[in-house]
Amino acid sequence: MAEHGTDEPSSSTGSPDGEGRDSGDRLLLHQRLAVRELIDTEASYLHMLQLCASDIRSRLQQLPQGDLDVLFSNIDDVIEVNSRFLHDLQETASREDEQVHSIGNLFLEFQEELERVYKVYCASYDQALLLVETYRKEPELQREIQGIIEAVVPQAGPSGLSFLLVIPLQRITKYPLLLQKILENTDPDASAYPVLQRAASALQDVNTNINEYKRRKEVASKYTKVGQLTLRERLARINTHTLSKKTTRLSQLLKQEAGLVPRTEDKEFDYLEERLHWVSLCVTETKNNVAVYLANLEAFLRFRPQESELDIPGGPVVQYCSLMGDLQLQAFPDFKQRLEGLVWQPLCSLAKALSGPQNLVKKRLDKLLDFERVEEKLLEVGSVTYEEQEARHTYQALNSLLVAELPQLNQLAMRWLGQILHTFVDLQRDLAKQVLQRAEGSLAQLPHHHLSEPAFRKLVEDVLGQTGHQLRSFQENFEKVLPPPTIQPLLPGAERQVQALLSRYGPEKLYQVTSNISGAGTLDLTLLRGQIVALLQNKDTKGNSSRWLVDTGGHRGYVPAGKLELYRVIPGQEEVKEQVQPPKDSHHLTPEPSPAPVPSVPTVTQFDLGFLLLGRESPDYYIDPCLRSPESWCLWMESRNLEFSKSF
Repeated sequence: MAEHGTDEPSSSTGSPDGEGRDSGDRLLLHQRLAVRELIDTEASYLHMLQLCASDIRSRLQQLPQGDLDVLFSNIDDVIEVNSRFLHDLQETASREDEQVHSIGNLFLEFQEELERVYKVYCASYDQALLLVETYRKEPELQREIQGIIEAVVPQAGPSGLSFLLVIPLQRITKYPLLLQKILENTDPDASAYPVLQRAASALQDVNTNINEYKRRKEVASKYTKVGQLTLRERLARINTHTLSKKTTRLSQLLKQEAGLVPRTEDKEFDYLEERLHWVSLCVTETKNNVAVYLANLEAFLRFRPQESELDIPGGPVVQYCSLMGDLQLQAFPDFKQRLEGLVWQPLCSLAKALSGPQNLVKKRLDKLLDFERVEEKLLEVGSVTYEEQEARHTYQALNSLLVAELPQLNQLAMRWLGQILHTFVDLQRDLAKQVLQRAEGSLAQLPHHHLSEPAFRKLVEDVLGQTGHQLRSFQENFEKVLPPPTIQPLLPGAERQVQALLSRYGPEKLYQVTSNISGAGTLDLTLLRGQIVALLQNKDTKGNSSRWLVDTGGHRGYVPAGKLELYRVIPGQEEVKEQVQPPKDSHHLTPEPSPAPVPSVPTVTQFDLGFLLLGRESPDYYIDPCLRSPESWCLWMESRNLEFSKSF
């Protein structure tokens, strides 16, 4: 009995070592269950992602590709990362003693990759939900989508797409909880404990960073939409609150310009902003050049000389017309179509893609002024309102987003632009190759096909030089017989006004209007053809030399410079006027156009001019050069029974 009594307590209560072993075994068991839960749920999660990416996405062909890109976002990247993560998780089972330690290190190893792919997916999740809501408003489309999802994933239930789209968000937020569960069932003295602590903290930071990135994206999306508003919509948004904010920003900016308050400097952002500016400038210039190129190509395609009658029978002309007809019908239109699709449209898309970041950069300046004002108040008072604190956080979020993503944006934009330029060069090369292939049959029938390239170049240079010499000779001969430019008559009663302008500004400042001018602007003048004006300044206030400031004698304003020609006094005509008519205290003025110099024509007297106008070619009507006065001219006309016109 005594021995039995002695053995009884030992079997009922047990020793302390036995209790410790039991506690350690339970801890180890719960730890293994937590690890098993992590691996099993990861495999199930990955299988669900693969169903979404392969079966469901491939069957939703009735949806536009743009909608599918928004709904499933970067799910392929998520699958790629989680596939490698699951593979490494399963391999830790072979190291049972160090499995928990390996799991902690594995999470630390995949920390950056998980954050990279999940922040993109989470940022587009709200936009995907908006699409789901629009599908629910179309019952027939909603039934089709629901039928596809229930056939692939029956457990989705009536939630449908929403059930599938939220799975990645739930998974990334569950990682810290799973790690915490493993950590709770790990002995604090174990070597894996600090590793699991760091892993749990790292995954918690991943979720925090994803939430912050999502908030930054929402801010960016908000101000990008504001940048796309029309003028009427912008005016409708103006209220006392917006006016107060703009006034405060202007005051802050003026104080910075005056040196009353310091300006916040951010050299890193300034460098990135300058790079973005130059990239945008390159894209804009390239787009303008390609637009001009397309316009010239369109004009070239409209010009078809091969369809005209050249009156040159046979020979190379027939070959030329045949070749050009073939190129105009197929080669050049195909080139134009490829140019628009592979160069012009991507270039327009690139310019549109850069407009959003440019709006954000402008908005950042406004938020920076708000931030600086709040910082000043915080230093002076020590506290700020909730609205001011929110403005402070908005600037910090916007600035962090731009600093983080502008380097990638600049790099991608330059790469995109480089690909467009390479494509443009390749299209030019393909066109040249295609033209040469089509011209091979015609080249053999041309008269100079046997010449080498240097000899052909020499022949072309000689022909062009000879033709240029003939053209210059023709021009010189043409200028010798070129009649003087047409003189615009003065408006009736304009002599007194012209005399006033002449006495005030001098003859070198007088110009005559060559055609009627209708003023469109506030400072533009409306003038009639033949009116005389005085030049005050040969450019406007913006430095535009095509608009001149003139004085009409009563009004001053701007007129197009191309509709003015120089007006000067010709002494010879002034003397004739004084002899034919009673002398007056006024000058007879005639214009002399300044744009083109008057060609050197042999001097013709006024009598020779009359002789030419009369059209007399007989020697009987030869005019004696001694007839210099109008009186002698009249007597000579009357002796030959010819009518004399004083207007002449």
